[in-house]
Amino acid sequence: MSVFARAKSIERLVAEAASRPHSLKRALGPLDLAMLGVGAIIGVGIFVLTGQAAAEYAGPAIIFSFLLAGVASAFAALCYSEMATMLPIAGSVYSYAYATMGEPVAWLVGWDLILQYSLAPAMVSVGWSGYVVSLLGDLGLRFSARLASPPLAYDSAHHVWRLTGAVVNLPAALIVLAATILLVVGIRESATANTIVVVVKVAVVIAFILAGAFFVHVVNWRPFIPPNGGSFGQFGWSGVLRGASVVFLAYVGFDAVTTAAQESKNPQRDLPVGVIASLAVCALLYVLVAVVLTGLVPYARLNVPDPIAVGINATGLAWLRPLIKIGAIAGLSTVVLVTLLAQTRIFWVMAGDGLLPQAMAKVHRRFRTPYVTTIGTGAGVMLLGALFPIDVIAELMSMGTLLAFAVVCAIVLMMRFTAPATPRPFRAPWVPFTPVAGMLTCFYLMSGLPGETWVRFVVWLAAGVVVYATYGRSHSVLADSRNVSVRGDAR
Repeated sequence: MSVFARAKSIERLVAEAASRPHSLKRALGPLDLAMLGVGAIIGVGIFVLTGQAAAEYAGPAIIFSFLLAGVASAFAALCYSEMATMLPIAGSVYSYAYATMGEPVAWLVGWDLILQYSLAPAMVSVGWSGYVVSLLGDLGLRFSARLASPPLAYDSAHHVWRLTGAVVNLPAALIVLAATILLVVGIRESATANTIVVVVKVAVVIAFILAGAFFVHVVNWRPFIPPNGGSFGQFGWSGVLRGASVVFLAYVGFDAVTTAAQESKNPQRDLPVGVIASLAVCALLYVLVAVVLTGLVPYARLNVPDPIAVGINATGLAWLRPLIKIGAIAGLSTVVLVTLLAQTRIFWVMAGDGLLPQAMAKVHRRFRTPYVTTIGTGAGVMLLGALFPIDVIAELMSMGTLLAFAVVCAIVLMMRFTAPATPRPFRAPWVPFTPVAGMLTCFYLMSGLPGETWVRFVVWLAAGVVVYATYGRSHSVLADSRNVSVRGDAR
């Protein structure tokens, strides 16, 4: 494809998106987008994964893990910002791949995003459930563990799934149901609710940092990098890498901003602001929380569903404990909301391209939201969160996210050479260093994930190839144009 043709395809995609019947409502400004990013980023990373990754992989050096994951995210964020202003339509990296690499690659990228954005709210709903049950316990209300735990668990030592004796994680299912209903009602209402809750949870995080800083014991940071336990990823520098690979998903969220491009009032100006501002704020808060938390409590005691609450207990400030849990519940709620938003918009775009059933592209006439795909996505995520444990979901989601980020970096690099004249309202700095560094750091973090995760991911991609071959290719918009061309040649 020539440079002219490729640039023209980008323009065509933007024009087609704008002309779709019952298009999405443009109601979001730069603050709304930044708050969407913060709403998606600050959640399970601070309130759950910080403690678990410190206890299992990196010890106090989890701080380095967050920094390493933050660097990889920063490179990807700059590349996302450039592509979002070049192609300001819903679908994020799927749409970018469609315009630059063609339908088959775009399908695989979209299939990968389905994994990422379906697992994200499911994983966070499990953490949300843990904090809700803990808060209810503080209030003297006991919630049956059989109704608040996943019935399945994965035994990594023997590589088998086991039954836990629980029935269902009911709170996890309920928060997904509530977010689904809100998203069906409307984007403006969802964004307003998200902004209110984001203010609450950021205030709680800052309160934890300020209060906890006075009770830090330096002895808890020794050794700062615990010696390796004899296997890769079990402390030492390999543990820092494994920790970075796991907590990397804590930064997922800034990319969700780009999926709302068609609901932004001025996407070329506002999307980069939303992406970069949300990532910068959250990266700073992550590192500060990790410093304080590992200084408050020996890292070995942090492998619990509510590590921030454990840290507060160590301060003796009992009055702050319920506030922290309320903040955690609020924070995790917005992550469920925003990641569900991202998944539904990706489904909507893929259905509009004919790669998924057309029913998924329907927009509600009153609310102007993709209600069919929102309801279907919500139902699927409810099942995942209600049945599966958080660790398996987290590792697989990290794999999908890292691949998506690497693809965006690759697209930016390719487009600088193949379509240099295409307008770029925002240009990623230091190209080619930025996209190349982004790809390398993403692949480096992927190498730190367990072998079982790689197997599951390959199986998922293989399933995607089968779905495309049996349905997507023959039903896509491009398939119609191919058939018209063949009939014309026959005549």
